Amino acid sequence: MNPYRHFIGEIVAALQSMQAAGELPEKLDFSAITAEPPRDAAHGDIATNAAMVLSKAAGKKPRDIAEPLLARLKANPDVVDGAVAGPGFLNLKIADGFWRARLGDCLKAGIAYGDSSMGKGGKVNVEYVSANPTGPLHVAHARGAIVGDALSNLLHKAGYDVTKEYYINDAGAQVDKLGQSTYLRYREALGETIESIPEGLYPGEYLKDVGAAIAKRDGARWVAKPESDWLPEMRAFAIATLMAEIKADLETLGVHIDVYSSERALVESGAVDRAFEELTRQGLIYQGRLEPPKGQLPDDWEDREQTLFRATQFGDEVDRPLKKSDGSWTYFANDIAYHHDKYRRGFADMIDVWGADHGGYVNRMKAAVSAITAKQGELDVKLCQLVRVMRNGELVRMSKRAGTFVTLRDLLDEVGPDVVRFTMLTRKNDAPFDFDLVKATEQSRDNPVWYVQYGHARTRSVMRQATAAGIAIDGLDSAPLDRLSDAGELALIRMIAQWPRQVEAAAVAHEPHRIAFYLYDLAAAFHSHWNRGREEPGLRFVIEGDSDLTRARLALVQGIGFVIGSGLKVFGVTPVDEMR
Repeated sequence: MNPYRHFIGEIVAALQSMQAAGELPEKLDFSAITAEPPRDAAHGDIATNAAMVLSKAAGKKPRDIAEPLLARLKANPDVVDGAVAGPGFLNLKIADGFWRARLGDCLKAGIAYGDSSMGKGGKVNVEYVSANPTGPLHVAHARGAIVGDALSNLLHKAGYDVTKEYYINDAGAQVDKLGQSTYLRYREALGETIESIPEGLYPGEYLKDVGAAIAKRDGARWVAKPESDWLPEMRAFAIATLMAEIKADLETLGVHIDVYSSERALVESGAVDRAFEELTRQGLIYQGRLEPPKGQLPDDWEDREQTLFRATQFGDEVDRPLKKSDGSWTYFANDIAYHHDKYRRGFADMIDVWGADHGGYVNRMKAAVSAITAKQGELDVKLCQLVRVMRNGELVRMSKRAGTFVTLRDLLDEVGPDVVRFTMLTRKNDAPFDFDLVKATEQSRDNPVWYVQYGHARTRSVMRQATAAGIAIDGLDSAPLDRLSDAGELALIRMIAQWPRQVEAAAVAHEPHRIAFYLYDLAAAFHSHWNRGREEPGLRFVIEGDSDLTRARLALVQGIGFVIGSGLKVFGVTPVDEMR
Protein backbone atom coordinates (compact mmCIF):
# COMPACT_ATOMS: atom_id res chain seq x y z
CA MET A 1 0.00 0.00 0.00
CA ASN A 2 1.08 3.53 -0.78
CA PRO A 3 -0.23 5.19 2.42
CA TYR A 4 -0.29 8.63 0.83
CA ARG A 5 -2.37 7.44 -2.12
CA HIS A 6 -4.60 5.63 0.42
CA PHE A 7 -5.24 8.91 2.23
CA ILE A 8 -6.05 10.71 -1.02
CA GLY A 9 -8.87 8.20 -1.25
CA GLU A 10 -9.92 8.98 2.34
CA ILE A 11 -9.80 12.72 1.66
CA VAL A 12 -11.87 12.38 -1.52
CA ALA A 13 -14.42 10.25 0.35
CA ALA A 14 -14.73 12.99 3.00
CA LEU A 15 -15.16 15.64 0.30
CA GLN A 16 -17.87 13.58 -1.36
CA SER A 17 -19.61 13.39 2.01
CA MET A 18 -19.49 17.19 2.14
CA GLN A 19 -21.01 17.30 -1.35
CA ALA A 20 -23.81 14.98 -0.27
CA ALA A 21 -24.49 17.30 2.68
CA GLY A 22 -24.67 20.34 0.40
CA GLU A 23 -21.49 21.84 1.85
CA LEU A 24 -19.69 21.64 -1.51
CA PRO A 25 -21.01 21.88 -5.07
CA GLU A 26 -21.18 18.77 -7.24
CA LYS A 27 -18.90 18.02 -10.22
CA LEU A 28 -15.66 19.13 -8.58
CA ASP A 29 -12.39 17.89 -10.07
CA PHE A 30 -10.43 16.02 -7.39
CA SER A 31 -7.54 14.97 -9.66
CA ALA A 32 -5.12 17.66 -8.42
CA ILE A 33 -5.45 16.68 -4.76
CA THR A 34 -2.21 15.49 -3.20
CA ALA A 35 -1.24 13.86 0.08
CA GLU A 36 2.43 13.86 0.99
CA PRO A 37 4.80 14.15 3.93
CA PRO A 38 4.96 17.76 5.19
CA ARG A 39 8.29 19.54 4.83
CA ASP A 40 8.52 19.83 8.61
CA ALA A 41 7.82 16.52 10.38
CA ALA A 42 6.68 18.50 13.43
CA HIS A 43 3.57 19.52 11.47
CA GLY A 44 2.30 15.94 11.26
CA ASP A 45 2.49 12.92 8.99
CA ILE A 46 0.45 13.90 5.93
CA ALA A 47 -0.21 17.27 4.32
CA THR A 48 -2.93 17.81 1.72
CA ASN A 49 -3.67 20.70 -0.63
CA ALA A 50 -7.32 19.66 -1.08
CA ALA A 51 -8.89 22.89 0.19
CA MET A 52 -6.47 25.03 -1.81
CA VAL A 53 -7.08 23.36 -5.19
CA LEU A 54 -10.88 23.22 -4.75
CA SER A 55 -11.36 26.75 -3.44
CA LYS A 56 -11.95 28.55 -6.74
CA ALA A 57 -14.25 25.93 -8.27
CA ALA A 58 -16.21 25.63 -5.01
CA GLY A 59 -16.53 29.40 -4.59
CA LYS A 60 -15.23 29.20 -1.03
CA LYS A 61 -12.20 30.32 0.92
CA PRO A 62 -9.73 27.47 1.44
CA ARG A 63 -10.12 27.50 5.22
CA ASP A 64 -13.89 27.26 4.84
CA ILE A 65 -13.30 23.93 3.08
CA ALA A 66 -10.39 22.75 5.21
CA GLU A 67 -12.07 23.07 8.61
CA PRO A 68 -15.16 20.92 7.91
CA LEU A 69 -12.94 18.52 5.93
CA LEU A 70 -10.71 18.10 8.98
CA ALA A 71 -13.74 17.44 11.20
CA ARG A 72 -14.80 14.57 8.94
CA LEU A 73 -11.28 13.14 8.67
CA LYS A 74 -10.92 13.08 12.46
CA ALA A 75 -13.74 10.54 12.51
CA ASN A 76 -11.34 8.16 10.75
CA PRO A 77 -9.71 5.96 13.43
CA ASP A 78 -6.35 6.27 11.64
CA VAL A 79 -6.38 10.09 12.03
CA VAL A 80 -5.57 11.11 15.62
CA ASP A 81 -5.20 14.86 15.11
CA GLY A 82 -4.90 17.60 12.52
CA ALA A 83 -4.65 21.30 11.93
CA VAL A 84 -5.35 23.85 9.24
CA ALA A 85 -2.17 25.74 8.42
CA GLY A 86 -1.62 29.00 6.60
CA PRO A 87 -4.20 29.87 3.96
CA GLY A 88 -5.74 26.40 3.99
CA PHE A 89 -3.27 23.53 3.94
CA LEU A 90 -4.37 20.62 6.05
CA ASN A 91 -1.87 18.66 8.18
CA LEU A 92 -2.86 15.29 9.62
CA LYS A 93 -1.34 13.25 12.43
CA ILE A 94 -1.76 9.55 11.71
CA ALA A 95 -2.06 6.85 14.38
CA ASP A 96 1.10 4.89 15.21
CA GLY A 97 -0.84 1.67 14.63
CA PHE A 98 -1.44 2.60 11.01
CA TRP A 99 2.32 2.96 10.42
CA ARG A 100 3.09 -0.28 12.27
CA ALA A 101 0.66 -2.04 9.95
CA ARG A 102 2.71 -0.78 6.98
CA LEU A 103 5.78 -2.44 8.51
CA GLY A 104 3.67 -5.60 8.60
CA ASP A 105 2.96 -5.16 4.88
CA CYS A 106 6.68 -4.88 4.24
CA LEU A 107 7.50 -8.01 6.22
CA LYS A 108 4.90 -10.04 4.31
CA ALA A 109 6.07 -8.78 0.89
CA GLY A 110 9.83 -8.98 1.41
CA ILE A 111 11.84 -7.21 -1.31
CA ALA A 112 8.65 -7.14 -3.41
CA TYR A 113 7.45 -4.41 -1.01
CA GLY A 114 6.75 -1.29 -3.02
CA ASP A 115 5.56 -3.22 -6.09
CA SER A 116 2.69 -1.19 -7.50
CA SER A 117 -0.20 -1.66 -9.89
CA MET A 118 -0.11 2.04 -10.76
CA GLY A 119 1.10 1.38 -14.33
CA LYS A 120 -1.82 -1.02 -14.98
CA GLY A 121 0.35 -3.03 -17.36
CA GLY A 122 0.74 -0.14 -19.78
CA LYS A 123 3.40 -0.76 -22.43
CA VAL A 124 6.48 1.47 -22.29
CA ASN A 125 9.51 1.34 -24.59
CA VAL A 126 12.75 2.57 -23.02
CA GLU A 127 15.53 3.01 -25.57
CA TYR A 128 19.00 3.60 -24.20
CA VAL A 129 22.70 3.36 -24.98
CA SER A 130 22.10 3.13 -28.78
CA ALA A 131 25.74 4.02 -29.35
CA ASN A 132 27.09 4.03 -32.90
CA PRO A 133 28.80 0.63 -33.31
CA THR A 134 32.04 2.39 -34.22
CA GLY A 135 34.02 1.67 -31.07
CA PRO A 136 33.85 0.43 -27.49
CA LEU A 137 31.44 1.97 -25.00
CA HIS A 138 32.84 4.86 -22.97
CA VAL A 139 31.85 6.24 -19.58
CA ALA A 140 29.20 8.59 -20.98
CA HIS A 141 27.55 5.59 -22.63
CA ALA A 142 27.75 3.84 -19.25
CA ARG A 143 25.76 6.62 -17.61
CA GLY A 144 23.02 6.41 -20.22
CA ALA A 145 22.97 2.62 -19.94
CA ILE A 146 22.58 2.74 -16.17
CA VAL A 147 19.95 5.51 -16.15
CA GLY A 148 17.94 3.69 -18.82
CA ASP A 149 18.23 0.33 -17.12
CA ALA A 150 17.33 1.61 -13.64
CA LEU A 151 14.42 3.59 -15.07
CA SER A 152 13.17 0.46 -16.84
CA ASN A 153 13.40 -1.53 -13.59
CA LEU A 154 11.63 1.25 -11.71
CA LEU A 155 8.76 1.39 -14.21
CA HIS A 156 8.44 -2.39 -14.05
CA LYS A 157 8.18 -2.22 -10.25
CA ALA A 158 5.51 0.47 -10.64
CA GLY A 159 3.38 -1.85 -12.74
CA TYR A 160 4.32 -1.06 -16.34
CA ASP A 161 5.07 -3.56 -19.10
CA VAL A 162 8.55 -2.38 -20.09
CA THR A 163 10.62 -3.25 -23.15
CA LYS A 164 14.31 -2.31 -23.06
CA GLU A 165 15.62 -1.45 -26.51
CA TYR A 166 18.92 -0.62 -28.19
CA TYR A 167 18.86 1.10 -31.61
CA ILE A 168 21.91 0.13 -33.64
CA ASN A 169 22.92 3.09 -35.81
CA ASP A 170 24.38 0.89 -38.54
CA ALA A 171 23.45 3.03 -41.55
CA GLY A 172 24.94 6.24 -42.91
CA ALA A 173 28.30 7.95 -43.17
CA GLN A 174 29.66 7.02 -39.74
CA VAL A 175 29.61 3.29 -40.35
CA ASP A 176 31.06 3.84 -43.81
CA LYS A 177 33.98 5.59 -42.10
CA LEU A 178 34.19 2.62 -39.75
CA GLY A 179 34.50 0.31 -42.74
CA GLN A 180 37.20 2.49 -44.28
CA SER A 181 39.10 2.63 -40.98
CA THR A 182 38.88 -1.15 -40.67
CA TYR A 183 40.25 -1.55 -44.21
CA LEU A 184 43.36 0.43 -43.21
CA ARG A 185 43.90 -1.85 -40.19
CA TYR A 186 43.31 -4.87 -42.42
CA ARG A 187 46.09 -3.75 -44.78
CA GLU A 188 48.27 -2.99 -41.76
CA ALA A 189 47.71 -6.54 -40.49
CA LEU A 190 48.94 -7.82 -43.86
CA GLY A 191 52.22 -6.00 -43.33
CA GLU A 192 51.59 -2.66 -45.00
CA THR A 193 52.87 0.41 -43.15
CA ILE A 194 50.12 2.89 -42.30
CA GLU A 195 51.78 6.22 -41.58
CA SER A 196 48.75 7.93 -40.08
CA ILE A 197 44.99 7.57 -39.97
CA PRO A 198 43.36 10.18 -42.25
CA GLU A 199 41.28 12.84 -40.53
CA GLY A 200 37.67 11.80 -40.13
CA LEU A 201 38.42 8.10 -39.73
CA TYR A 202 38.70 6.21 -36.44
CA PRO A 203 42.24 6.14 -34.99
CA GLY A 204 41.62 3.88 -32.00
CA GLU A 205 43.80 0.81 -31.69
CA TYR A 206 40.74 -1.32 -31.00
CA LEU A 207 40.33 -1.65 -34.78
CA LYS A 208 43.72 -3.38 -35.10
CA ASP A 209 42.18 -6.58 -33.76
CA VAL A 210 39.26 -6.26 -36.18
CA GLY A 211 41.56 -5.77 -39.17
CA ALA A 212 43.77 -8.65 -38.05
CA ALA A 213 40.74 -10.97 -37.77
CA ILE A 214 39.71 -10.21 -41.36
CA ALA A 215 43.29 -10.68 -42.56
CA LYS A 216 43.46 -14.05 -40.82
CA ARG A 217 40.16 -15.14 -42.35
CA ASP A 218 40.49 -13.76 -45.89
CA GLY A 219 44.18 -13.19 -46.46
CA ALA A 220 44.89 -10.62 -49.21
CA ARG A 221 41.53 -11.15 -50.90
CA TRP A 222 40.42 -7.52 -50.58
CA VAL A 223 43.68 -5.67 -51.24
CA ALA A 224 43.26 -5.21 -55.00
CA LYS A 225 39.48 -4.88 -54.92
CA PRO A 226 37.66 -1.55 -55.43
CA GLU A 227 36.03 0.11 -52.44
CA SER A 228 32.57 -0.85 -53.67
CA ASP A 229 33.58 -4.49 -53.12
CA TRP A 230 35.43 -4.33 -49.81
CA LEU A 231 33.47 -1.59 -48.00
CA PRO A 232 30.30 -3.65 -47.32
CA GLU A 233 32.42 -6.53 -46.03
CA MET A 234 34.63 -4.38 -43.79
CA ARG A 235 31.65 -2.46 -42.49
CA ALA A 236 29.57 -5.53 -41.69
CA PHE A 237 32.45 -7.40 -40.04
CA ALA A 238 33.44 -4.39 -37.91
CA ILE A 239 29.85 -3.72 -36.83
CA ALA A 240 29.32 -7.36 -35.85
CA THR A 241 32.62 -7.49 -33.94
CA LEU A 242 32.10 -4.21 -32.09
CA MET A 243 28.44 -4.97 -31.30
CA ALA A 244 29.55 -8.27 -29.75
CA GLU A 245 32.00 -6.33 -27.57
CA ILE A 246 29.33 -3.76 -26.67
CA LYS A 247 26.88 -6.50 -25.69
CA ALA A 248 29.54 -8.20 -23.56
CA ASP A 249 30.30 -4.94 -21.74
CA LEU A 250 26.59 -4.31 -21.14
CA GLU A 251 26.17 -7.83 -19.76
CA THR A 252 29.09 -7.26 -17.39
CA LEU A 253 27.46 -4.01 -16.30
CA GLY A 254 24.25 -5.96 -15.62
CA VAL A 255 22.32 -4.42 -18.51
CA HIS A 256 20.15 -6.93 -20.35
CA ILE A 257 18.53 -5.52 -23.49
CA ASP A 258 15.27 -7.07 -24.71
CA VAL A 259 15.35 -5.83 -28.32
CA TYR A 260 18.19 -4.77 -30.62
CA SER A 261 16.82 -2.80 -33.59
CA SER A 262 18.90 -2.13 -36.70
CA GLU A 263 18.67 1.21 -38.51
CA ARG A 264 19.91 -0.42 -41.73
CA ALA A 265 17.23 -3.12 -41.53
CA LEU A 266 14.60 -0.47 -40.80
CA VAL A 267 15.54 1.57 -43.88
CA GLU A 268 15.74 -1.50 -46.11
CA SER A 269 12.28 -2.60 -44.95
CA GLY A 270 10.72 0.55 -46.40
CA ALA A 271 9.83 1.99 -42.97
CA VAL A 272 11.08 5.48 -43.92
CA ASP A 273 8.87 5.50 -47.01
CA ARG A 274 5.88 4.42 -44.89
CA ALA A 275 6.47 7.18 -42.36
CA PHE A 276 6.87 9.73 -45.17
CA GLU A 277 3.60 8.57 -46.72
CA GLU A 278 1.83 8.92 -43.37
CA LEU A 279 3.08 12.48 -42.88
CA THR A 280 2.15 13.31 -46.47
CA ARG A 281 -1.34 11.91 -45.93
CA GLN A 282 -1.72 14.28 -42.96
CA GLY A 283 -0.62 17.25 -45.09
CA LEU A 284 2.56 17.74 -43.07
CA ILE A 285 5.07 17.60 -45.95
CA TYR A 286 5.76 20.47 -48.35
CA GLN A 287 8.45 21.89 -50.62
CA GLY A 288 9.94 25.11 -49.34
CA ARG A 289 12.96 27.12 -48.28
CA LEU A 290 14.25 27.60 -44.75
CA GLU A 291 15.44 30.85 -43.26
CA PRO A 292 19.22 30.79 -42.65
CA PRO A 293 20.23 30.09 -39.03
CA LYS A 294 20.87 33.14 -36.90
CA GLY A 295 24.51 34.02 -36.37
CA GLN A 296 27.38 32.53 -38.34
CA LEU A 297 26.22 30.16 -41.09
CA PRO A 298 27.46 26.57 -40.86
CA ASP A 299 29.74 25.36 -43.66
CA ASP A 300 27.13 22.99 -45.04
CA TRP A 301 24.32 25.57 -45.25
CA GLU A 302 22.48 25.60 -48.57
CA ASP A 303 19.76 28.03 -49.59
CA ARG A 304 17.65 25.65 -51.66
CA GLU A 305 14.15 24.28 -51.98
CA GLN A 306 13.77 21.26 -49.71
CA THR A 307 11.32 18.56 -48.65
CA LEU A 308 10.18 19.82 -45.24
CA PHE A 309 8.18 18.48 -42.33
CA ARG A 310 5.83 20.96 -40.64
CA ALA A 311 7.47 20.54 -37.23
CA THR A 312 6.36 24.00 -36.08
CA GLN A 313 2.77 22.77 -35.96
CA PHE A 314 3.87 20.50 -33.11
CA GLY A 315 5.94 22.88 -31.01
CA ASP A 316 9.32 22.85 -32.79
CA GLU A 317 11.18 26.10 -33.56
CA VAL A 318 11.45 25.58 -37.34
CA ASP A 319 10.27 23.12 -39.94
CA ARG A 320 12.75 20.32 -40.63
CA PRO A 321 14.19 18.85 -43.86
CA LEU A 322 13.66 15.15 -44.55
CA LYS A 323 15.83 14.78 -47.65
CA LYS A 324 19.42 15.71 -48.41
CA SER A 325 20.47 17.50 -51.56
CA ASP A 326 21.25 14.14 -53.21
CA GLY A 327 17.70 12.93 -52.56
CA SER A 328 18.61 10.49 -49.77
CA TRP A 329 16.85 10.56 -46.42
CA THR A 330 18.20 12.67 -43.55
CA TYR A 331 19.02 11.10 -40.19
CA PHE A 332 15.90 12.82 -38.90
CA ALA A 333 13.73 11.01 -41.45
CA ASN A 334 15.20 7.69 -40.34
CA ASP A 335 14.55 8.55 -36.70
CA ILE A 336 10.93 9.46 -37.45
CA ALA A 337 10.53 6.07 -39.12
CA TYR A 338 12.10 4.32 -36.14
CA HIS A 339 9.71 5.93 -33.65
CA HIS A 340 6.82 5.25 -36.02
CA ASP A 341 7.91 1.61 -35.98
CA LYS A 342 7.86 1.62 -32.17
CA TYR A 343 4.34 3.02 -32.21
CA ARG A 344 3.24 0.39 -34.73
CA ARG A 345 4.64 -2.24 -32.35
CA GLY A 346 2.26 -1.02 -29.65
CA PHE A 347 4.35 1.56 -27.78
CA ALA A 348 2.43 4.80 -27.37
CA ASP A 349 4.69 5.67 -24.41
CA MET A 350 8.35 6.00 -25.39
CA ILE A 351 11.36 7.08 -23.37
CA ASP A 352 14.70 7.78 -25.04
CA VAL A 353 17.92 8.19 -23.03
CA TRP A 354 20.38 10.31 -25.02
CA GLY A 355 23.77 11.90 -24.57
CA ALA A 356 24.18 15.57 -23.77
CA ASP A 357 25.20 16.41 -27.35
CA HIS A 358 21.66 15.61 -28.55
CA GLY A 359 20.00 18.43 -26.60
CA GLY A 360 19.15 20.39 -29.75
CA TYR A 361 17.39 17.36 -31.21
CA VAL A 362 14.77 16.92 -28.49
CA ASN A 363 12.05 19.32 -29.64
CA ARG A 364 12.08 18.17 -33.25
CA MET A 365 11.86 14.52 -32.22
CA LYS A 366 9.00 15.18 -29.83
CA ALA A 367 7.22 17.07 -32.61
CA ALA A 368 7.81 14.18 -34.99
CA VAL A 369 6.41 11.58 -32.56
CA SER A 370 3.34 13.71 -31.95
CA ALA A 371 2.79 14.03 -35.69
CA ILE A 372 3.51 10.49 -36.83
CA THR A 373 1.22 9.05 -34.13
CA ALA A 374 -1.59 11.58 -34.72
CA LYS A 375 -0.91 12.88 -31.18
CA GLN A 376 -1.55 9.43 -29.69
CA GLY A 377 2.11 8.78 -28.84
CA GLU A 378 4.30 10.52 -26.30
CA LEU A 379 8.08 10.76 -26.15
CA ASP A 380 10.10 11.70 -23.08
CA VAL A 381 13.81 12.30 -23.58
CA LYS A 382 16.28 11.98 -20.71
CA LEU A 383 19.56 13.73 -21.50
CA CYS A 384 22.64 12.43 -19.69
CA GLN A 385 25.36 14.99 -19.17
CA LEU A 386 29.03 14.18 -19.58
CA VAL A 387 31.04 12.15 -17.08
CA ARG A 388 34.62 12.92 -16.13
CA VAL A 389 36.64 10.11 -14.59
CA MET A 390 38.85 11.37 -11.76
CA ARG A 391 41.33 9.92 -9.31
CA ASN A 392 41.69 11.97 -6.12
CA GLY A 393 40.47 15.02 -8.01
CA GLU A 394 42.81 14.55 -10.97
CA LEU A 395 41.45 13.77 -14.43
CA VAL A 396 42.25 10.19 -15.47
CA ARG A 397 44.24 9.89 -18.68
CA MET A 398 42.45 8.62 -21.73
CA SER A 399 42.63 5.00 -22.81
CA LYS A 400 45.33 4.35 -25.41
CA ARG A 401 43.30 1.51 -26.88
CA ALA A 402 40.24 3.71 -27.37
CA GLY A 403 42.26 6.63 -28.65
CA THR A 404 40.08 9.42 -27.28
CA PHE A 405 38.17 8.28 -24.18
CA VAL A 406 38.02 6.15 -21.05
CA THR A 407 36.12 2.98 -21.86
CA LEU A 408 33.36 1.37 -19.85
CA ARG A 409 35.53 -1.73 -19.62
CA ASP A 410 38.31 0.33 -17.98
CA LEU A 411 35.83 1.55 -15.38
CA LEU A 412 34.37 -1.90 -14.71
CA ASP A 413 37.82 -3.43 -14.29
CA GLU A 414 38.76 -0.70 -11.81
CA VAL A 415 35.75 -0.62 -9.44
CA GLY A 416 33.22 -3.27 -10.52
CA PRO A 417 29.68 -3.04 -11.91
CA ASP A 418 27.77 -2.48 -8.63
CA VAL A 419 29.85 0.55 -7.70
CA VAL A 420 29.56 1.98 -11.22
CA ARG A 421 25.79 1.51 -11.31
CA PHE A 422 24.98 3.01 -7.90
CA THR A 423 27.46 5.87 -8.19
CA MET A 424 26.11 6.95 -11.59
CA LEU A 425 22.62 7.19 -10.06
CA THR A 426 23.56 9.54 -7.23
CA ARG A 427 23.09 12.56 -9.50
CA LYS A 428 20.19 13.60 -11.69
CA ASN A 429 20.84 12.54 -15.27
CA ASP A 430 21.05 16.09 -16.64
CA ALA A 431 23.69 17.23 -14.12
CA PRO A 432 27.41 16.94 -15.02
CA PHE A 433 29.12 14.20 -13.06
CA ASP A 434 32.65 13.61 -11.83
CA PHE A 435 33.25 9.92 -11.15
CA ASP A 436 36.14 9.77 -8.70
CA LEU A 437 37.59 6.27 -8.60
CA VAL A 438 38.93 6.74 -5.06
CA LYS A 439 35.79 8.25 -3.54
CA ALA A 440 33.61 5.61 -5.19
CA THR A 441 35.35 2.87 -3.22
CA GLU A 442 36.22 4.56 0.07
CA GLN A 443 34.49 3.37 3.23
CA SER A 444 32.86 6.49 4.61
CA ARG A 445 29.54 8.23 4.95
CA ASP A 446 30.56 10.46 2.04
CA ASN A 447 30.37 7.46 -0.28
CA PRO A 448 26.66 6.66 -0.80
CA VAL A 449 27.39 3.25 -2.32
CA TRP A 450 29.30 2.04 0.72
CA TYR A 451 26.96 3.73 3.19
CA VAL A 452 23.81 2.11 1.80
CA GLN A 453 25.46 -1.29 1.39
CA TYR A 454 26.75 -1.00 4.95
CA GLY A 455 23.17 -0.42 6.08
CA HIS A 456 22.06 -3.65 4.42
CA ALA A 457 25.04 -5.56 5.81
CA ARG A 458 24.18 -4.32 9.31
CA THR A 459 20.66 -5.70 9.04
CA ARG A 460 22.08 -9.10 8.13
CA SER A 461 24.61 -8.84 10.95
CA VAL A 462 21.80 -8.28 13.47
CA MET A 463 20.00 -11.36 12.17
CA ARG A 464 23.15 -13.47 12.42
CA GLN A 465 23.71 -12.30 16.00
CA ALA A 466 20.12 -13.10 16.91
CA THR A 467 20.42 -16.58 15.41
CA ALA A 468 23.69 -17.17 17.28
CA ALA A 469 21.87 -16.21 20.51
CA GLY A 470 19.20 -18.83 19.79
CA ILE A 471 16.48 -16.34 18.83
CA ALA A 472 14.15 -17.48 16.02
CA ILE A 473 14.07 -15.00 13.14
CA ASP A 474 11.41 -16.74 11.06
CA GLY A 475 7.82 -15.54 11.13
CA LEU A 476 8.72 -11.99 12.13
CA ASP A 477 5.65 -10.70 10.26
CA SER A 478 3.64 -11.96 13.26
CA ALA A 479 5.85 -10.23 15.83
CA PRO A 480 4.03 -7.91 18.28
CA LEU A 481 4.79 -4.67 16.45
CA ASP A 482 2.84 -2.64 19.01
CA ARG A 483 5.92 -3.00 21.25
CA LEU A 484 7.73 -0.58 18.92
CA SER A 485 7.07 2.72 20.65
CA ASP A 486 10.38 4.59 20.75
CA ALA A 487 10.38 7.78 18.64
CA GLY A 488 13.37 6.56 16.65
CA GLU A 489 11.69 3.24 15.90
CA LEU A 490 8.50 4.94 14.78
CA ALA A 491 10.48 7.33 12.57
CA LEU A 492 12.15 4.36 10.88
CA ILE A 493 8.77 2.70 10.37
CA ARG A 494 7.43 5.84 8.70
CA MET A 495 10.45 5.90 6.39
CA ILE A 496 9.80 2.27 5.45
CA ALA A 497 6.16 3.18 4.76
CA GLN A 498 7.32 5.90 2.35
CA TRP A 499 8.96 3.36 0.02
CA PRO A 500 5.83 2.60 -2.10
CA ARG A 501 5.30 6.35 -2.58
CA GLN A 502 8.94 6.82 -3.55
CA VAL A 503 8.62 4.10 -6.20
CA GLU A 504 5.48 5.60 -7.71
CA ALA A 505 6.67 9.20 -7.59
CA ALA A 506 10.07 8.38 -9.13
CA ALA A 507 8.38 6.28 -11.82
CA VAL A 508 5.94 9.07 -12.76
CA ALA A 509 8.79 11.60 -12.92
CA HIS A 510 11.12 9.17 -14.78
CA GLU A 511 13.80 9.98 -12.19
CA PRO A 512 15.56 6.91 -10.75
CA HIS A 513 18.08 9.09 -8.89
CA ARG A 514 15.34 9.80 -6.32
CA ILE A 515 15.73 6.20 -5.18
CA ALA A 516 19.42 6.78 -4.38
CA PHE A 517 18.55 9.77 -2.20
CA TYR A 518 15.85 7.82 -0.36
CA LEU A 519 18.11 4.80 0.24
CA TYR A 520 20.85 7.04 1.59
CA ASP A 521 18.43 8.75 4.00
CA LEU A 522 17.04 5.41 5.18
CA ALA A 523 20.53 4.01 5.73
CA ALA A 524 21.52 7.16 7.62
CA ALA A 525 18.49 6.91 9.92
CA PHE A 526 19.24 3.24 10.57
CA HIS A 527 22.92 3.89 11.34
CA SER A 528 21.90 6.70 13.69
CA HIS A 529 19.44 4.44 15.53
CA TRP A 530 22.10 1.73 15.75
CA ASN A 531 24.45 4.21 17.41
CA ARG A 532 21.75 5.18 19.91
CA GLY A 533 21.57 1.54 20.96
CA ARG A 534 25.29 1.52 21.70
CA GLU A 535 24.81 4.41 24.10
CA GLU A 536 21.43 3.32 25.54
CA PRO A 537 21.26 -0.46 26.15
CA GLY A 538 17.47 -0.32 26.40
CA LEU A 539 17.28 0.57 22.69
CA ARG A 540 19.31 -2.38 21.47
CA PHE A 541 17.70 -4.84 19.10
CA VAL A 542 18.16 -7.89 21.34
CA ILE A 543 16.76 -7.39 24.86
CA GLU A 544 17.53 -10.26 27.21
CA GLY A 545 14.42 -11.50 28.99
CA ASP A 546 11.95 -9.77 26.66
CA SER A 547 11.42 -11.98 23.62
CA ASP A 548 8.39 -10.04 22.34
CA LEU A 549 10.26 -6.73 22.22
CA THR A 550 13.29 -8.44 20.72
CA ARG A 551 11.23 -10.01 17.93
CA ALA A 552 9.47 -6.71 17.25
CA ARG A 553 12.81 -4.93 16.90
CA LEU A 554 14.19 -7.70 14.72
CA ALA A 555 11.10 -7.26 12.54
CA LEU A 556 11.96 -3.59 12.16
CA VAL A 557 15.54 -4.44 11.19
CA GLN A 558 14.35 -7.01 8.70
CA GLY A 559 11.95 -4.48 7.18
CA ILE A 560 14.82 -2.03 6.69
CA GLY A 561 16.84 -4.78 5.01
CA PHE A 562 13.94 -5.63 2.70
CA VAL A 563 13.52 -2.01 1.59
CA ILE A 564 17.22 -1.47 0.96
CA GLY A 565 17.30 -4.75 -0.96
CA SER A 566 14.23 -3.70 -2.93
CA GLY A 567 15.84 -0.38 -3.87
CA LEU A 568 19.14 -1.98 -4.83
CA LYS A 569 17.24 -4.42 -7.05
CA VAL A 570 15.75 -1.44 -8.92
CA PHE A 571 19.32 -0.23 -9.44
CA GLY A 572 20.51 -3.65 -10.57
CA VAL A 573 22.93 -3.75 -7.62
CA THR A 574 23.51 -6.89 -5.52
CA PRO A 575 22.99 -6.24 -1.77
CA VAL A 576 25.91 -7.36 0.38
CA ASP A 577 25.37 -9.39 3.55
CA GLU A 578 28.78 -8.64 5.01
CA MET A 579 31.26 -5.80 4.51
CA ARG A 580 34.85 -6.76 3.78
